[in-house]
Amino acid sequence: MRLDRRTWLGLVLLTLMWGINWPMMKYSLRGVSPLSFRAMTMTGGAIGLMLFFMARGVSMRLPRDQIGTVVLLALPNIIGWHGLSILGLQQLASGRAAILGFTMPVWTVLISALLAHERLSWRVWLSMAAALAAVGLLSAQELVHLSGRPLGVLLMQLAALSWAAGTVMMRRTRSTLPIEAVTVWMMLIGAAFFCVVAPLAEPLPQPSQFSTGLWLSLAYGVVLNYGYAQVLWFGLARRLPPSASAFSIMAVPLVGTLAATGIVGEVPHAADYAAAVCIMVAIASALVPRKTLESP
Repeated sequence: MRLDRRTWLGLVLLTLMWGINWPMMKYSLRGVSPLSFRAMTMTGGAIGLMLFFMARGVSMRLPRDQIGTVVLLALPNIIGWHGLSILGLQQLASGRAAILGFTMPVWTVLISALLAHERLSWRVWLSMAAALAAVGLLSAQELVHLSGRPLGVLLMQLAALSWAAGTVMMRRTRSTLPIEAVTVWMMLIGAAFFCVVAPLAEPLPQPSQFSTGLWLSLAYGVVLNYGYAQVLWFGLARRLPPSASAFSIMAVPLVGTLAATGIVGEVPHAADYAAAVCIMVAIASALVPRKTLESP
């Protein structure tokens, strides 16, 4: 399937927005505590998405018999992933957090294969080996420095596993709700959770003390990451071949690593680039269709 210019542009924009979001979140954490950041941006993003989809005629009604299902899906996909990842990001350089977070596709493939009692192919083994190499590289880099944060590595891996488990649950759950409605309601449930937990665990944010840069970084999270990127993804997902989706996901950690220098002044090390390459190999092995890999 050949992609037209509009689809390629959308794919590039989506990859850039997802990649740049990591250093933008790190910038936000300079002035806002992590759970409060999630509470503010996710609430704004969820409300904006709901209004947008309602204006497009998508039903946002949540039947009573579907509430339990959506709550269960929100636990790993939203609360687990977004909560653990922002705590991990607080401890790590944003590029490293992005690389570790995007081990998710590898664990998704592994969990799916184990649940289906399938024999693991050489591609899955290669994917796992490359992902573990990336984790090992960055874990060693954190451990050898006195200022290292190995806990951040653990948090990001728990976040990736939570996201992977949630992705498998999404695939195995049958629901009559539109995927847009499921996504918005999961975000609203997650936003409510963070709005309750953040004031109990952290100091309240002081908006009057926010700098212009901080307001812009928060706006990026609401409007672009939780807003436009989600809308763009829904549109692309309906017409993208799996290989294009995989290549887009592969590029996100690399974009995040490169963008971090300009946004938050983080200078990547050789281990970061090596880990990014390992993750690209891991995702390609796990997600790119076999025919794509074998094509001349």
